[in-house]
Amino acid sequence: MSGEDLYSDDRPDTVAPGGSILFALPGTLVDWDPRRALVGQYPDGVVDMVLDPNDPWGFACVSRQINLGVDPQRALADYETTHGPAVAWVVRVCLENYTLAVKGLLPGASDLLEDLQRAGLTLWGLAATTRQLTESASKVLSPLSALKDILISSEEHLDLSDPLFYRLALRRFAISPGHTIFVDTDSEHVAIADRLGMEGIVAHDIRGLRQLLRQRGIAC
Repeated sequence: MSGEDLYSDDRPDTVAPGGSILFALPGTLVDWDPRRALVGQYPDGVVDMVLDPNDPWGFACVSRQINLGVDPQRALADYETTHGPAVAWVVRVCLENYTLAVKGLLPGASDLLEDLQRAGLTLWGLAATTRQLTESASKVLSPLSALKDILISSEEHLDLSDPLFYRLALRRFAISPGHTIFVDTDSEHVAIADRLGMEGIVAHDIRGLRQLLRQRGIAC
């Protein structure tokens, strides 16, 4: 275990006496798909090209820049230098319609959050997004009000690949890693949480997450 990654303060949590669950967002909870922002406006082949996950300077790079707090116009200008103005315009349309990418919570997620609250857990969020997107999609994301607080990547200029983002969440929320479960779909992010002393869970759907939480003695 890396001493640099370890947050050593494991005192009982006065703000979360029953323990905490820290959810990565969108992660296991949010139904998010950037294709929805473009489908019907461009042919499928164009959408596939723009959203190609193997493009090192593609949409994922633009999205990460924005989620780290880079001005969207600056991120688009960077994208245009490698892809040209026509393709950059498609990305611009995607960003302008990005609230369409967020459908809401995944089936069963809202019920799970309610069950976890009834079980005495305090719920938190660690989000790779911007405040603007969370506010513009607030209606469909209203069940996330079950989370006591959310740390947003664009405001901290950190993302889920950086252990400091997790450390900052522990400090900001005043919770200790030894009393915190971290949940995400990404095993690399979960490994970071494990190194920091949290109990990490990789879960790709709500049913599987319920089972894993029950195995840890949580009534949900």
